[in-house]
Amino acid sequence: MRLANILLVDDEVPFVETMTKRLNRRGFEILSAYTGLDALDMLSRHSKIDVVILDVKMSGMDGIQTLEEIKHRFPITEVIMLTGHATVESAIEGMKLGAFDYLMKPCDMEQLISKVESAVQRRRTHEDKIIQARMKEIKSWQA
Repeated sequence: MRLANILLVDDEVPFVETMTKRLNRRGFEILSAYTGLDALDMLSRHSKIDVVILDVKMSGMDGIQTLEEIKHRFPITEVIMLTGHATVESAIEGMKLGAFDYLMKPCDMEQLISKVESAVQRRRTHEDKIIQARMKEIKSWQA
């Protein structure tokens, strides 16, 4: 499996810088955004983003609002929510809105990588199903 392209979204610059270095060393391609609006812009400009790692508590557009907009505009993009301020309510809300999973900061790097790999696999499965459906539709036009 090729490694994932990840969009890391958090308003804490030192956290983003540290996580970017750690994930780059593991072979992942990382793009960074520091606000929800920046994340949406990055997703619009970079179609190869496999997974978004998204902080829940951000100024301006928070992580739940950002998640909702990501799932509306980019429905097969998988989102892993991260927070240092987890509540059961925000975890439930995030999962209802389509988050792939939810982890507490600081999270175990192996656990995060495992979640990213599972999220990438689910996204690729969705992409394959879309391609197969389109191929079937094209073949039906040719018949």
